[in-house]
Amino acid sequence: MEDRPPSNLSLTAEELVNNALERARHAVMNELKDTDQFSDNEIKNISWVTCRDFTVEEGKRQIAEYMRTWEVHPGWLFTLSYLRFSEEEHHTLHHYWARWSIPTPAKPIPKETVCVDFVVDISKVKPQTLPVEVRFVVEGSKLVHTAGRARFREKWLADVAESKALNRRGK
Repeated sequence: MEDRPPSNLSLTAEELVNNALERARHAVMNELKDTDQFSDNEIKNISWVTCRDFTVEEGKRQIAEYMRTWEVHPGWLFTLSYLRFSEEEHHTLHHYWARWSIPTPAKPIPKETVCVDFVVDISKVKPQTLPVEVRFVVEGSKLVHTAGRARFREKWLADVAESKALNRRGK
């Protein structure tokens, strides 16, 4: 009998997702240990556009740039869409939606996607030369994070994807 790697054909969807997520976690941790690129306390941010210079496209470009500072395995990919704007008394809010997933050759469009909602806040009362404020919420959470004040964790994406896989299997 010849030596062959074990076949993944008998694995459940949940096991495949868990294996992929675990490999991604190990790869990221090993890479970070090897390069010492990230400090445990470092919060990454970008230079956000001023309220005066904001456009929908610039907001989309900058949110994508900001998400690229997150410490996630390169297997995680995202798409980013502009949803709408809303007017409040002292703010104009622009809403964006990012969908994260780990596509593979076997599943180029995975079922387990994780959404991150972004809001770009343009103040109507503060000087227009100040930068926009950007906040985000990870799917399944009520905690609102502010860009530049919160350190994103890949675990948030992995936990939501894993939870969805478990829920789908249970139904």
